[in-house]
Amino acid sequence: MPSQPSKTLETFPNPHPSSDYVVTISSPEFTCVCPMTGQPDFATITVEYAPGERCVELKALKLYLWSFRDEGHFHEDVTNRILNDLVEATRPRRMTVTGDFNVRGGLHTVVRASYACPDHV
Repeated sequence: MPSQPSKTLETFPNPHPSSDYVVTISSPEFTCVCPMTGQPDFATITVEYAPGERCVELKALKLYLWSFRDEGHFHEDVTNRILNDLVEATRPRRMTVTGDFNVRGGLHTVVRASYACPDHV
Protein backbone atom coordinates (compact mmCIF):
# COMPACT_ATOMS: atom_id res chain seq x y z
CA MET A 1 0.00 0.00 0.00
CA PRO A 2 1.40 3.45 -0.84
CA SER A 3 2.56 5.88 1.84
CA GLN A 4 1.27 8.93 0.06
CA PRO A 5 -2.16 10.55 -0.14
CA SER A 6 -4.77 8.47 -1.95
CA LYS A 7 -8.47 8.75 -2.78
CA THR A 8 -8.79 4.94 -2.70
CA LEU A 9 -10.78 3.60 0.24
CA GLU A 10 -9.94 -0.05 0.71
CA THR A 11 -12.31 -2.29 2.63
CA PHE A 12 -12.41 -5.81 4.04
CA PRO A 13 -15.27 -8.21 4.83
CA ASN A 14 -17.00 -7.54 8.13
CA PRO A 15 -15.96 -10.44 10.40
CA HIS A 16 -19.33 -10.23 12.23
CA PRO A 17 -21.92 -9.13 9.64
CA SER A 18 -24.88 -10.40 11.68
CA SER A 19 -23.87 -8.35 14.75
CA ASP A 20 -25.06 -4.79 15.20
CA TYR A 21 -21.96 -3.07 16.60
CA VAL A 22 -20.37 0.37 16.23
CA VAL A 23 -16.86 1.32 15.13
CA THR A 24 -15.51 4.79 16.04
CA ILE A 25 -12.41 6.15 14.31
CA SER A 26 -10.94 9.55 15.14
CA SER A 27 -8.32 11.47 13.16
CA PRO A 28 -7.15 14.55 15.10
CA GLU A 29 -4.71 15.74 12.40
CA PHE A 30 -7.02 16.41 9.45
CA THR A 31 -6.14 19.39 7.28
CA CYS A 32 -7.57 21.03 4.20
CA VAL A 33 -7.42 24.55 2.80
CA CYS A 34 -10.08 27.28 2.98
CA PRO A 35 -11.20 27.90 -0.62
CA MET A 36 -11.78 31.59 0.14
CA THR A 37 -8.54 32.53 1.88
CA GLY A 38 -6.13 29.72 1.03
CA GLN A 39 -5.38 29.39 4.75
CA PRO A 40 -5.13 25.91 6.29
CA ASP A 41 -8.05 24.49 8.24
CA PHE A 42 -7.38 21.92 10.95
CA ALA A 43 -9.95 19.51 12.32
CA THR A 44 -10.62 16.29 14.13
CA ILE A 45 -12.61 14.01 11.84
CA THR A 46 -14.58 11.31 13.64
CA VAL A 47 -16.24 8.45 11.79
CA GLU A 48 -18.78 6.38 13.68
CA TYR A 49 -20.46 3.53 11.82
CA ALA A 50 -22.32 0.27 12.16
CA PRO A 51 -20.78 -1.95 9.50
CA GLY A 52 -22.81 -3.86 6.98
CA GLU A 53 -20.92 -6.36 4.86
CA ARG A 54 -17.67 -4.31 4.64
CA CYS A 55 -15.38 -2.39 7.00
CA VAL A 56 -12.95 0.39 6.05
CA GLU A 57 -9.25 -0.45 6.23
CA LEU A 58 -7.56 1.99 8.61
CA LYS A 59 -4.35 2.79 6.70
CA ALA A 60 -6.39 3.40 3.55
CA LEU A 61 -8.65 5.75 5.53
CA LYS A 62 -5.61 7.60 6.87
CA LEU A 63 -4.20 8.08 3.35
CA TYR A 64 -7.65 9.11 2.07
CA LEU A 65 -8.01 11.79 4.77
CA TRP A 66 -4.45 12.92 4.04
CA SER A 67 -5.44 13.48 0.38
CA PHE A 68 -7.48 16.56 1.37
CA ARG A 69 -4.42 18.35 2.79
CA ASP A 70 -3.80 20.67 -0.18
CA GLU A 71 -7.37 20.85 -1.49
CA GLY A 72 -9.77 23.76 -0.98
CA HIS A 73 -13.02 22.75 0.75
CA PHE A 74 -15.63 24.42 2.87
CA HIS A 75 -16.19 22.59 6.18
CA GLU A 76 -19.69 21.52 5.15
CA ASP A 77 -18.46 20.18 1.81
CA VAL A 78 -15.52 18.16 3.04
CA THR A 79 -17.48 16.53 5.88
CA ASN A 80 -20.28 15.46 3.53
CA ARG A 81 -17.80 14.33 0.87
CA ILE A 82 -16.04 12.08 3.39
CA LEU A 83 -19.39 10.63 4.46
CA ASN A 84 -20.51 10.00 0.87
CA ASP A 85 -17.24 8.34 -0.12
CA LEU A 86 -17.23 6.12 2.97
CA VAL A 87 -20.87 5.12 2.48
CA GLU A 88 -20.16 4.23 -1.14
CA ALA A 89 -17.13 2.13 -0.17
CA THR A 90 -18.56 0.32 2.86
CA ARG A 91 -22.39 0.33 2.54
CA PRO A 92 -22.86 0.60 6.33
CA ARG A 93 -26.05 0.13 8.31
CA ARG A 94 -25.55 3.69 9.53
CA MET A 95 -22.73 6.19 9.66
CA THR A 96 -22.00 9.65 11.04
CA VAL A 97 -18.98 11.76 10.13
CA THR A 98 -18.18 14.71 12.38
CA GLY A 99 -15.77 17.46 11.41
CA ASP A 100 -14.75 19.40 14.51
CA PHE A 101 -12.76 22.30 13.04
CA ASN A 102 -10.31 24.37 15.06
CA VAL A 103 -11.21 27.95 15.87
CA ARG A 104 -10.41 30.34 13.04
CA GLY A 105 -11.40 33.98 12.99
CA GLY A 106 -12.96 33.55 16.41
CA LEU A 107 -15.43 30.92 15.17
CA HIS A 108 -15.59 27.23 16.05
CA THR A 109 -17.36 25.01 13.52
CA VAL A 110 -18.66 21.46 13.99
CA VAL A 111 -20.28 19.75 11.00
CA ARG A 112 -22.08 16.43 11.49
CA ALA A 113 -23.35 14.46 8.49
CA SER A 114 -25.26 11.18 8.83
CA TYR A 115 -26.48 8.28 6.74
CA ALA A 116 -28.88 5.44 7.57
CA CYS A 117 -29.42 2.49 5.26
CA PRO A 118 -33.15 2.21 4.52
CA ASP A 119 -32.96 -1.57 4.99
CA HIS A 120 -31.68 -1.21 8.57
CA VAL A 121 -33.71 1.72 9.95
